[in-house]
Amino acid sequence: MDVQDLTKAVKAGDRRALARAITLVESGRADHRAQALALIAALGQERQALRMGLSGTPGVGKSSFIETFGLMLTAQGLRVAVLAVDPSSARTGGSILGDKTRMERLSRDPLAFIRPSPSRTELGGVARRTREAVALCEAAGFDVILIETVGVGQSETVVAQLSDIFVLLLAPAGGDELQGVKRGIMEMADILLVNKADGPLIATANRTLADYAGALRLLRHRPQDPEGFPAALTVSALENRGLVEAWAAIQSLAAWRRAQGHWANTRADQARHWFAQEVRQGLLLALEREPVFGLMRLLGEKVALGQQTPDSAAAELLARLGR
Repeated sequence: MDVQDLTKAVKAGDRRALARAITLVESGRADHRAQALALIAALGQERQALRMGLSGTPGVGKSSFIETFGLMLTAQGLRVAVLAVDPSSARTGGSILGDKTRMERLSRDPLAFIRPSPSRTELGGVARRTREAVALCEAAGFDVILIETVGVGQSETVVAQLSDIFVLLLAPAGGDELQGVKRGIMEMADILLVNKADGPLIATANRTLADYAGALRLLRHRPQDPEGFPAALTVSALENRGLVEAWAAIQSLAAWRRAQGHWANTRADQARHWFAQEVRQGLLLALEREPVFGLMRLLGEKVALGQQTPDSAAAELLARLGR
């Protein structure tokens, strides 16, 4: 299928064509990259979906939440795309990509689309081309796009540069959990959801909610938030409890940001961020080509033999590049 045919199929909402388009933008081949850029340009940016970033600690139930939440949205007639980023092995580069099997019911829903992608060597919890995959899903007419990161930590905040609403999913726990989720990601989150608030864990979930609600009050109020946000709520993906309230909070925040102009400003800032990121990635790739790579290898040998310090070698390389 050529780019023109693929463009038409993606715009028509063909899920198979969308999967093929995402494979194209994720490819590292130079000819595929040229086709991917042509495809994205042809699709344009007329359609906009609600982009939801979702992160959480390991074992918090991200996949279970996404499946139950996604089924609730499709029951309302909304088209839902899930872009799940799976961790890759640092040794082999391989990934299990098991999100489709963990979301079996949602994967069979005709109004849903699930695409797992490997993180490879990328930091920040998302894959290199997740941003372009989001744009493809918007062009395919999806109403809500859920971007699931590999996990939570102080660096898994890049998803905030991809989303309109950033949801942090938490498990019922005590002070250790609060310590484990550091301030960086807390400041990025728009809504905190304490999952697994069911059965014997209800009381623990409510205590955790109180802990996080107190922590949120200590953070500085953000201009892009109305009164009452960032919000903290309890949910149960197992018992389908609290999801309606969570969705209402998400819609309320999104509507307020649209009305106040924050939505458009945030997307403009995100576009500038990803432009700068693409330039940085291009410069890093240039270091792997000759004659720069040969010079790096020569200087690297000198550093390894103790003939030159890493700092002076780097300064020499940068000085030669600046000529």
